[in-house]
Amino acid sequence: MPLAVKPYVSEATRFLQSLRIQDPELEAKQKQGRALLWDKPQDFELCQAFDAAKVPQKPYVYDTE
Repeated sequence: MPLAVKPYVSEATRFLQSLRIQDPELEAKQKQGRALLWDKPQDFELCQAFDAAKVPQKPYVYDTE
């Protein structure tokens, strides 16, 4: 007869689970904050111009020769 073993749950996982229980709107707030700073529309032509303007760099930038 095998013993019933509870799966291990780390302290960090328990903390995050309790945080989600305390504030059910937490995930929506996180998505809103991300959209505020990171999720911006990208200009494809501008990105191509930046890539074309890159200057090749030596593998060791502090080499003087």
